Amino acid sequence: MTELWRPFAFEFFRNGFLAATLAGGLCGLLGVFIVLRGMSYIGHGLAHAIFGGAVVAFMMQWNFYVGAGLWGFLAAVLINEMARRTTIKADAVIGVVTTASFAVGVAIISRYRRFTRSFDAALFGNVLGVSPQDVVVVAGVTVLVTLMILAFYKHLLFTTFDAETAHVYGVRTTWVETLFALLLAATLIASLQILGVTLIAAALVIPAITARLLTDAFDRLMLLSALIGAGTGALGMLVSFYADAASGATIVLVQAAGFGLALAWRGLRARAA
Repeated sequence: MTELWRPFAFEFFRNGFLAATLAGGLCGLLGVFIVLRGMSYIGHGLAHAIFGGAVVAFMMQWNFYVGAGLWGFLAAVLINEMARRTTIKADAVIGVVTTASFAVGVAIISRYRRFTRSFDAALFGNVLGVSPQDVVVVAGVTVLVTLMILAFYKHLLFTTFDAETAHVYGVRTTWVETLFALLLAATLIASLQILGVTLIAAALVIPAITARLLTDAFDRLMLLSALIGAGTGALGMLVSFYADAASGATIVLVQAAGFGLALAWRGLRARAA
């Protein structure tokens, strides 16, 4: 038992553990809407777009969260508007906007040769480098996103399942989509340093689809997805410490293992029925 608590003697691990748990729950909560909308690719794409914004913010000496967050929000709004106003499919729009934004970041880095560890963390995650201030940011975003989802629960739910009918019944779907874009951008910004561009899409999708295998009720789906995200974030941190492996990758592997168990359980239950 003493060995289990040994990692918590280190401040860097305590910060990383809290950040990974909060970010996992946050991604799990918002991931439900992403999965049900059939937009699993947008998490991966927007993370790439935000990388471009992070580079620009660094070069302009802006605050990272403000610069990257604004860039990510504008990219999400642009994707929604282009998909809604043109005949181009959403996945194609996501591919164009997000890869172009990522290319902006790569081009700037190659031009000025100022690639730093902060951008290495943005690409691959560096949860053990999380500071107490970063934990506060993640906690604040988690509380804000949760409150906004609770406040606009019916609007988000209606728009997610049938946006056209929701509009007919008076739901201002354009504003709901804009709100969702803002929440998604905030979630990605808060989780970027923990999981990195390359892994953050998995944290958005895997807890949600795992929870979907376990329940059909939407309210339970949201709660279960958030709990799975938080639990796998915490467990992944512990496993990574003892396995001496990258924290972000370990968290995703733990989530994938959880998905495999849920899939096996669903199969056994179907056979028993």
